[in-house]
Amino acid sequence: MANTQVNDLLNAGVHFGHLTRKWNPNMAPYIYMERNGIHIINLYKTAAKIDETSAALKKIAASGRKILFVATKKQAKDIVAEKAKAVNMPYITERWPGGMLTNFVTIRKAVKKMGAIDRMKKDGTFETLSKKERLQVDRLREKLEKNLGSITDMTRLPGALFIVDTTREHIAVKEAQKLKIPIFAMVDTNSDPRDVDYVIPSNDDASKSIEKILSLVTAAVAEGLSERKNEKDGTSDNDAKNMEAAAIAEEETTAAETATVTPEVKEAAPAEEVPAAEENQEEKEA
Repeated sequence: MANTQVNDLLNAGVHFGHLTRKWNPNMAPYIYMERNGIHIINLYKTAAKIDETSAALKKIAASGRKILFVATKKQAKDIVAEKAKAVNMPYITERWPGGMLTNFVTIRKAVKKMGAIDRMKKDGTFETLSKKERLQVDRLREKLEKNLGSITDMTRLPGALFIVDTTREHIAVKEAQKLKIPIFAMVDTNSDPRDVDYVIPSNDDASKSIEKILSLVTAAVAEGLSERKNEKDGTSDNDAKNMEAAAIAEEETTAAETATVTPEVKEAAPAEEVPAAEENQEEKEA
């Protein structure tokens, strides 16, 4: 990563850690120094980790699997929702629903319930309910939309999790670990990096820092999706060319067979006429 990018991280305040008394000793390899009672993160190591993380996320996106973004803290919610929507990835910005991953079947039933309510409103069934029942259904729909609306298209377990603040989202971390789902995360100096597969040592409290990291990460995801789309288009073009070539070859084969059969038919015709001519000659001589 170029120095200019490190400077961008510096300008975004990515290097500011927590108070020294709140640090996690396992973050020591990523800490550059202490200043005014605050740990300063080594941005060159952060830059290297961003490259590593981006490459891995790009590969996952190119494979067609979903990446679930998780951030429920106030300063990260809107940023994560915006960036995840931009690359069409699911996200959780409200309370993490217990069993979101480990009890995914039940979560999917709740999502399907949203669809059932929407169908009721379309086919007129909703209007046959009493006023009180309609109010209850509307409230249930709003609650489900708030908590699970962002994962409507996630029909199977995600290929990876991207978490902002692993200390706050410890339940999500535990569930992902149990199911062996790779964890990517912004990890501040007060968190344990050992819980994460791909660590990005960074300030996970400042909105500018979060936006900067998310921008770099989602750009890599977008590249992976673009590669997948191009690969699909290329495959379709190849299939079309192969079908066209096969059709031309079949036409040429049919034409060659026709050309081979026609002379034989022409040669056979006079052979059948000879006996008839000889019979006529015999009748005249008699």
